[in-house]
Amino acid sequence: MQLQDILYSQGFGTRRICAGLIQQGWVAVHSAGSPEPVVCLEPAQDFEEQGLVLRVQDQDWPYHAKAYVMLNKPAGTECSQKPSAYPSVYTLLPAPLRQRPGKSAVSGVQAVGRLDQDTTGLLLLSDDGQFIHRMSSPKKHVPKVYQVTARHPVDAAQVERLLAGVVLDDDPKPVRAAACVQRDAHRIDLTLTEGKYHQVKRMIAAVGNRVEALHRARIGGLELPVDMAPGQWRWLGPDELALLK
Repeated sequence: MQLQDILYSQGFGTRRICAGLIQQGWVAVHSAGSPEPVVCLEPAQDFEEQGLVLRVQDQDWPYHAKAYVMLNKPAGTECSQKPSAYPSVYTLLPAPLRQRPGKSAVSGVQAVGRLDQDTTGLLLLSDDGQFIHRMSSPKKHVPKVYQVTARHPVDAAQVERLLAGVVLDDDPKPVRAAACVQRDAHRIDLTLTEGKYHQVKRMIAAVGNRVEALHRARIGGLELPVDMAPGQWRWLGPDELALLK
């Protein structure tokens, strides 16, 4: 693939902008056997994109045919491109991830499902439509683990009702937790396989309690790394993607 097309596919701007970056000496390529990346001034020069690492304006950028990233969502952010009251989580990502070209009118990576503005924790983002659909579809039953802090003590009866199923106001069919582990008087780990609107908060309200804090700790077999600070993001590796299957 031509270098200008590689840059374009990674979200560094239009093909004209990408060609300009190359011609101005802002793009270098890590090559085998060379300790330092080599500047390339020819936009049409061909490279094997698999395993390619670029250095664009002094920042290293590994080539990814599709983007799969995780973000530790902080409180006070919205999972929306057009937030209404709080900053967007997309502002936490570098420009190339937000600008990657796509087949639809929407460019860049998209959040796989949404977390409320006050909910923290593991958020996946991708530009792979099939991946987003598979991870978001309630029919796929991908388990998600939420760490819930309740306002009032959680008793055994409430745990039993969450596991047996509660009725929410928009659906007569009961929804239930796949698992519920009590951590202390006010904290439980709730595992859900559906993705209804405000589901955790509404389920806790249905058993007579209230959510004070909510944190998503795991999706499928993928756990949020303990060393990942709120607001940080990183690429998902093949082993981590396998945990989501």
